[in-house]
Amino acid sequence: MTICIDEVIALLQAELRNADTAERHQIENELELALAEREVIWAEQDGRIKAEPPF
Repeated sequence: MTICIDEVIALLQAELRNADTAERHQIENELELALAEREVIWAEQDGRIKAEPPF
């Protein structure tokens, strides 16, 4: 089964709503990374950045 980045973000947001204090920081970090990854994907699709390695 493949899960898209938007589904990952939605799941993390749902987990964050139900998280206790101990889990909250870890979930917030994972959510921040997922949001950043989605921004990179959008930038690649829009042509704002190139997906090629710099070398």
